[in-house]
Amino acid sequence: MKIKNIFFDFDGVIAESVSAKTEAFRNIYSTYGKEISDKVVKHHKLNCGVSRFDKFKYYHKEFLHELITEEKVNDLANKFSEIVLEKVINSDEVSGATPFLKKYHSKLKFWIITGTPTSEIQLILKKRKLEDFFVGVYGSPETKKYWAEHVIRMHNLNRDEIIFLGDAFTDMDAAEHSNIKFVLRENNDNKELFMNYKGPRFKDYYQLEKLIN
Repeated sequence: MKIKNIFFDFDGVIAESVSAKTEAFRNIYSTYGKEISDKVVKHHKLNCGVSRFDKFKYYHKEFLHELITEEKVNDLANKFSEIVLEKVINSDEVSGATPFLKKYHSKLKFWIITGTPTSEIQLILKKRKLEDFFVGVYGSPETKKYWAEHVIRMHNLNRDEIIFLGDAFTDMDAAEHSNIKFVLRENNDNKELFMNYKGPRFKDYYQLEKLIN
């Protein structure tokens, strides 16, 4: 398979930042007690990549049995950003990520497709000095399914020449929705979730390089 385009998720794929998001959800819901915060964390881990805005609505409705206003959702989202932003900016990279981006960005075209709000992921990439490697950067409120299809159609990409690098079911679902190849970035957080996944996978970018070559 000839690869010309790569769609990247960010958390858990370029940066080892998944735990920062998990602990932020635990922090926000800890005031409701351990039982609620444990439910939130469990759901979050099973649904990494889903917009935090949608998660706040779900948690208040399903776990707290409360209707939540858009204003409250935005307040929680702002609090979440305050907790995680610096942690994500300063988190370790997935081994080999920056060398891979530097080596291949002139040969391949790269996009970021993430559940993080677009303005926030743009800032994170700028602070990490990665923004110049990507043709486009796309995040919530639109979904990964929406953005994958949008990029393919806007740039008239050949679906057989694209891979989607992800670590969550939302990434795999987006790839399947657009009929493109999904490649799993395996880590300690998702190993059990993807135990039965039979497709290609990598732990670091040195493995990925061998895979695509």
